[in-house]
Amino acid sequence: MNLRFLWQKRKSIIFTWLISYSAVLFIPMIMSMIIYSQSSEALKSEIHRANDSLLKQVRYSIDTQIDLMKRLNMEISWNTKLQTLMYSTKQSSDAQFLAYQLVKEFRMYQTSYATIDEFYVTWDQESAVLRPGNIRDKQTAFDTIHNTGTLRYEQWLDMINHAANNEFVLLPHVDSASPQSAIAYITHLPKDLNGKQAGTVVVMADMERFQKAMESISLFNGGQILILNHDNQVLMSNLPVTDQDNLILQQWMDRDHVMVSPSGNGDSELFYIQSEISDLKYVLVIPSNIYWQKAEYVRKFTYISIFISLMGAGVLTWFFLRRNYSPIQQLVKSLSDKNSTEERTDWNELHFIQKEIFNTRDEKERIALQLQSHHNVLRSNMLSRLMKGKMDTLVSYEEAFKSFDIKLSSNKFAVILFAVENHESLNGNLPGMDMNERRKLIQFIITNVVEELVGQRQHTGYVAEMDDMMACLINFDDAGTSDWREDLNWIAAEAQRFLTRFRMDLTVSIGGIQSTLSGAAIAYQEAMDAMEYKMILGKREIITYDDLRRDAEDKSQLGYYYPLQVEQQIINLIKVGDYSQASAFMNDVTERNFNKPFVSLTLAKCLIFNLVGTMVKAINELGEGDSGILDDNPLWMENIIACDTFAEMQHELQTLLKEVCGFAAAKVESNQSKERTETLRDLIAKVMKHIAEHYHDANLNVNTIGERFELKGSYLSKLFKEQTGDGLLDYISKYRIDQAKKMMASRKDSISEIAKIVGYNEVATFIRVFKKYEGITPGKFKEMG
Repeated sequence: MNLRFLWQKRKSIIFTWLISYSAVLFIPMIMSMIIYSQSSEALKSEIHRANDSLLKQVRYSIDTQIDLMKRLNMEISWNTKLQTLMYSTKQSSDAQFLAYQLVKEFRMYQTSYATIDEFYVTWDQESAVLRPGNIRDKQTAFDTIHNTGTLRYEQWLDMINHAANNEFVLLPHVDSASPQSAIAYITHLPKDLNGKQAGTVVVMADMERFQKAMESISLFNGGQILILNHDNQVLMSNLPVTDQDNLILQQWMDRDHVMVSPSGNGDSELFYIQSEISDLKYVLVIPSNIYWQKAEYVRKFTYISIFISLMGAGVLTWFFLRRNYSPIQQLVKSLSDKNSTEERTDWNELHFIQKEIFNTRDEKERIALQLQSHHNVLRSNMLSRLMKGKMDTLVSYEEAFKSFDIKLSSNKFAVILFAVENHESLNGNLPGMDMNERRKLIQFIITNVVEELVGQRQHTGYVAEMDDMMACLINFDDAGTSDWREDLNWIAAEAQRFLTRFRMDLTVSIGGIQSTLSGAAIAYQEAMDAMEYKMILGKREIITYDDLRRDAEDKSQLGYYYPLQVEQQIINLIKVGDYSQASAFMNDVTERNFNKPFVSLTLAKCLIFNLVGTMVKAINELGEGDSGILDDNPLWMENIIACDTFAEMQHELQTLLKEVCGFAAAKVESNQSKERTETLRDLIAKVMKHIAEHYHDANLNVNTIGERFELKGSYLSKLFKEQTGDGLLDYISKYRIDQAKKMMASRKDSISEIAKIVGYNEVATFIRVFKKYEGITPGKFKEMG
C-alpha cells in the first residue's frame, strides 16, 4: 500500500520541486567535479614533468657512462694492431708478439677510461682473450672475469658468439662489488677473408656505477628504475624485478610515454624515456599511492566539500519544500470534496487546483446560463399572460417589468405575430440538432432580429413564443414624430426580408394600436384574427387587422354563391368522369366567392365543405351503393381541414376531384366492358352451336359462318380467338377430327366414308388435316383402336 501510494505521489508538485532543487544543486556539484578534474590534470601534468626531469637526469648520468663504453669500444675496434692481428697471415710467433704489444697498449686505454671496469677482445683464431696487460685462453679468461657461479662457460661463449652486434647485455663480473654483475657492450669484429668470425670486443661497466645515479632518484620519488635494452629486457633495476613486471614491460613499453598498469600491490604509474646515444630505455615505475600523494589533499577536500554541499542542500531543500508546499496542501484540502467517496486520481496539486477552478468556473457559467434560460422563460410566460389578458397575477406587472428589465416609454401598445411556414425545410438545413434545439435556435434568431428592428424605429419590443408563433409586444415612444402604423409595416417587412437570409418563410400579422396596458390583450387578439386570414390571402404575406376591418365594414362585398343547379351539374359531370368540365365549374364557383375584397372566413369554410359534400354525393349516385373510394382514402377530409390556406384547400379539392372523376370513369367503362363481354360470350356460343350442327357440310368455312351472323369472316374469327384462344378455322378442323375419331372407334365405316361424313370431299385432305392435329394418319389411329 505504501509503495502504491508513493508511486501515485510521483506526480505531486513536491516531487517536481525536489527535482528542480536537485537540478540547481547539480550545477555546483558539476562545477566542483570539473574543478577537481582540472586540478587533478594540472597536478598530474606537474608530476609527469617532474618525473620526466628525473628520468632525463638518469639518462644524462648513464648515457655519459654508455658513451665512454661505446667510445672505448670504437677505439679498440679500429686499433691498427688489432686489425693487423685479426686479419693478417703472419706466423704464429709474429702474431703472438703483435698480440703482446696490443695488450700493453690496452693498459693505456685502461688508464684513459678509468670508469670502465673491464674490457677484452676475444681472439677466435687462437681461442684466446686479449685483456689489458695479458693474454689468456678463453677458459682462464672466463674464470678470471666472469665465473661468479651465475653463468656457465658455455653460456658465456654462446652469448659472446651469438649476441647481436652493438648490443648491451648483463654479464657477471668477479671483481665487481655486490651484486657481482656489469653491463656489457658487445661488438663483433668483421669476418676475415675466409668468412670466419675474427673476434668480439666486450666493454663492461659495473652495476655500482649506474646504481649511484638511480639511488638519488628512487630516494626522491620512491619508485623503481629500470634499464632496458632494445628487446625490453631488464639490464638493471634498483629493486628486484618479478616475472609479472617483465611481462608488463614487454606488453606496454611500445605504447604511450606514460601509462597506468596493474601490479601486485595495486596500480602503478609507468614512465620511460629513450637513450640519446643508444637503444637503451630508462623506465620509472611509481606506485599510484605515491604518485597521487600530492593530489590526495585536493581529492579529499573535493569529496568533503561535495558531501557538505549535499547535506546542506538536502536540509535546505526539505525546509523550503515544506514551507512552500504547506499553503498548496491547505488549498488542496479546502478544494477537495469531503463527501466524495471516489479515490483521487490527479496527484499533481497544481493540476488538481486548476481543474477545480475550471470546474467552478464551468459550474458558474452553467448556473448563469440556467438563470438566463429561466429568466427568458419567465419573461416569455409573463408576456404571454399579459397578451392573453390574464392580469390576475400574484406580482403586479409593474414589479415584474422591473425584475425583467422591461421599461415602458408610453401607454401605447401593438402586437405583431410571426408564423414560420417552412419548419420542415429548416429542419433539413440544420442537421445534427434535435427538434427542441432547432426550435430554440429559430426563436433566438427571430427574437434578436425583431427587437433590433423595433429599436431602430426608436421603440421597444419584447418577443415571446405563443401558440407556435412568435409574438412581439411593441411599446411606442411618445417622443417620436413618425407614423406608428407605418413603423409597424416597416418592422414587419424588414423582418420578413431579413429572415429570408436564414431561409425562413414568415407570415406576419399586425394588430391595432391600443392605449392601455390591458389593451395588449386586444392587440394580440386582433393580430390572431388577422393571422386567420392567411387562409384566404395566402402564406408569406403581411396581414394588417386595420385593413381587414375596413373591408369588413363594406357590407356590399359580402355574399355566397353556390346554387343547386350548379351543384347538380357538377354531380352529373363527375358521374360521367368528365374531370375537365367538372374542374371548370368548381373553379368558377371558387373564383366568384374568393375574388372579392373581403371574404368571410365562416362562409369560405362552408363553401369548401359543400364542395367536398358534392363529390361525396356524386360517388354515392354512381350506383350499387359503392363507396369503396371513400373507404380506401379516409384522410381526404382531414387533409383538407389541415390546410392553412384556401389555395392549399383548392389544390386538395382538385386532387380529390381528379381521383373521384377517375373512379367514376373507370366504373362507367367497367360497366360497358361487362355488357360487351356478355354479348361476345353469347355470340361465340351461337357460333359453336352452328358448327356442331353443320360440321358435315363441306361448304362450312369462316366466310359462310360470318354471313350467317352478319359479320365479316376475319373479324368474327378474331373475336372467336380472343374468347377461346383458337381461330375459327382451327376450331372447325379440330371439331371435325374429334367427330371422326369417335366414328372410327364405334363404327365399321372406311376412312373415305368417314371423311365425307365429317365434311371432307377429298380423302387426302382429311388425312393431311388429321395428321396435322393428331400426329399420325387415320389408318394407324384406327389400327390402334
